[in-house]
Parts: sequence; C-alpha cells; structure tokens
Amino acid sequence: MAATETLTAERILEATEEVLRRHGPAKATVVDVARALGVSHGSVYRHFATKAALREAVTKRWLDRTTGALAAITEADRDPESRLRDWFAALFEAKRRKAGDDPELFAMYQVLAGESGELVRAHLADLDGQLARIIRDGTATGTLTATDPSTTARALFQATSCFHDPAYASQWEEPGVEEQFEAVMDLLLRGLRTGGAVPSP
Repeated sequence: MAATETLTAERILEATEEVLRRHGPAKATVVDVARALGVSHGSVYRHFATKAALREAVTKRWLDRTTGALAAITEADRDPESRLRDWFAALFEAKRRKAGDDPELFAMYQVLAGESGELVRAHLADLDGQLARIIRDGTATGTLTATDPSTTARALFQATSCFHDPAYASQWEEPGVEEQFEAVMDLLLRGLRTGGAVPSP
C-alpha cells in the first residue's frame, strides 16, 4: 500500500482473512497483517487496538454476511411460509458453500467463533429474531400457528441444526442431503400450518 492514509478497517479485515488462511489462527500475527498491507503494525493498531479486537472484528464480519443475506429474505414482501422455507434454504446453502469452497477458512472461522462467545450469542439472537418475525407475520395472516413466535423460532432453528451447525459439515455433501432437508422442512411447516407449533413454556 502506497500511503497509510488509504488504510481502512475494511482493507485490514480483508488482509487479515488472507493472513489467517495462510498461517492459521494460531500463528497469524498483526505484524503479518501489516506486512501484507505494506504498512507498519502501528497503523493496524490505530484501527484495532489489540490482536483480539482484530480477530473479533473478522469474526463479526463473517457472521454479519450471513445475517445480512437472511435479513433480505425476512423482509421480503412474500407469503411467510415461502419466506420461512427460503430462509432455511439460504442458511443451509451459505454454510455448505463456505465449508465446501474454502474448508481451511471455514475451519479457521470455527476456531475464531469459539473464542467470541458473546459475538456468536448475539448472532444467534439475530437469527432467532428474524425467524420470529416471519412466524409473527404468518400468525397475523392466519397462515401459520404459533403460541409464542420466539419459542417456535428457537425450536425450528434447533430442529434444523444438522443443516447449518458446523459440527455436521461433513454430512452436507452426502447423497440425498437436499431431499432430507426438504423432508424436514415439509414436516416442520406442516406442523405450523395445522397448529402443531411449540407452545409457550
């Protein structure tokens, strides 16, 4: 980089992803990131005060990509049942793509997410909130039944965990996994249509 003035947080995060991919989370350093950008490590620290803050920002950026993509489905002007199916399909596809296209980076982010408990909890709360909004829209139109949309949202997320929890990543490319996903979604949506939603505790 020719001038420090052009250094931005976004450029630092992009470079950090590449450094983490190359060296892994255990060995990557702020000095490595600065070297990749052609600046001093002090320049990086002006944007991120500590190595931990930089790693946390990279993790948040990764999680926010998923949250943002799903928010577009949540807010779409379509019937709630279709949005619910599309939401889970998009989450499944996003996780499969990340795990399949760049397994090293996917594994690295699992490590970073493990270090960022608060970030992950906030991310999951955002996802639960999106699901609950779709379910509330469905109950408002009478197309879905849920005594407590928030409780139902958490139950749906847990019921579909094998299609988005990284612990199941090795199964996502197995033959028939798409059919399994559709069968699970059919079952869950049928329950919501017929009043089989999870009751409020």
